Amino acid sequence: MRGKTIGDQELALLQYVAEQETASVGEVAAGFGEARGLARSTVLTMMERLRSKAYLTREQVDGVYRYAATGEQDTVVQGAVASFVEKTLQGSVSPFVAFMSHKAEVSDQELAELEALVAQLQSRRREG
Repeated sequence: MRGKTIGDQELALLQYVAEQETASVGEVAAGFGEARGLARSTVLTMMERLRSKAYLTREQVDGVYRYAATGEQDTVVQGAVASFVEKTLQGSVSPFVAFMSHKAEVSDQELAELEALVAQLQSRRREG
């Protein structure tokens, strides 16, 4: 990733902007911030923080700054998960595995993704 950590709220905001493709501070404040009780100034601060970390870019269009995510949403999420595993789980995926084993419902798609991941990891281990 970019080496700069990103918090949960910043990740959610970044995902929101990525889904919109481009958005102004006002649009993000209305569509993202209001539901979370965030003032427009807080949304602006978060967006500028993400821009300083190189997760967002901004371009002036018709006198209004439009922000866009610099990477694919999947890349952002992968980086956030990697950071979570390293910082919160001390690099171990065992707590996540335990969580998944107790999760009430796992969809067929999620189960298929987990099975594919296990197969991929086993294949890498055999190659290495």
